[in-house]
Parts: sequence; structure tokens; C-alpha cells
Amino acid sequence: MLALCTVIVAGELTGPAHVISTDTLEVHGTRVRLWGIDAPDNTQICRDIRGHQYRCGLSAASNLEGFIAEREVSCLSVLQDECGRTMATCSADGVDLGEWLVRNGLVLDWTQYSKGRYRAAQRAADHAGLGLWAGSFAVPWLYRRCIRLGGRAASCSDDSNAHP
Repeated sequence: MLALCTVIVAGELTGPAHVISTDTLEVHGTRVRLWGIDAPDNTQICRDIRGHQYRCGLSAASNLEGFIAEREVSCLSVLQDECGRTMATCSADGVDLGEWLVRNGLVLDWTQYSKGRYRAAQRAADHAGLGLWAGSFAVPWLYRRCIRLGGRAASCSDDSNAHP
């Protein structure tokens, strides 16, 4: 039987953060999903400006880890559900991590949730050819759908699913 999750408003969480993946941090043992963004999965393959393949999800997570370094992270929950997912906006030294990731072309503004909060940052990254925008990539939510439908990472990342 499938359990339904109800939304519970949560509070603030501050402390050192461990990067689990590009869009997930752990602060004091609590997993926090960065709200309003969608990141390439760790298995996702993208192409850089020269057409070389790289694991864009792992690269983005590494960049985030370097940016956060030893700084304290502050997360303000947008919501928490009974299934244990905390979705939050998080910052380090006052810099919104979601916006930083989008502005550097490492993730996408997930307008379905953000309502366009990071739209300008994404436009700037696209125009500057930063991160994902320097090459080609499959939109993360389409990549995950392809994997769920039985595709392999390589086939779900190929040019037929890619953003030019």
C-alpha cells in the first residue's frame, strides 16, 4: 500500500554541510534537497564545448563542495513531508546555493517548483556559455524519465535527448 505524504512546514537548519549530490546536502544528519533546482544525476553524461563526454552530475557536485568548503551553511525549509524529504533554500556566506549553481550553469532552474526564481540566473549562464550551457546535455527530469523507462545512462544522455 502506498503511503501518502502530507506537507509540514519546517524551520531553519544551520551548520557544516556534506554534499550528497548536487541538489542534496546533509546538515546535522538531516538530508536537505535544494528547492527550485534540478541537477544532473551522478550517472548522467554530458558533452563539454569540445564534445568530450563528462559526468556532469559528479562535476557539479564537486564544484558545489569546493564552493561550500568549510563554510557554515544555513538552510531555510520551504517544506518537509512525512516521507522525510526536507526541501529548502540554503546559503553559504549569504549566497543562495541554488542561485549560485544555476548562475554557474551547473543545474537548471526547475520552474515547476521555483516559479522562475532562478530564471535570470539561468539566462545569464546560458548567454555566457557556462557549465552545461557550454556543450550539450539531457534535461535532468527527462534523463530520469528515460532511466525509469528502462534506458541506460549512455542512451538517455545521447544527443537525441540533449539540449544543444
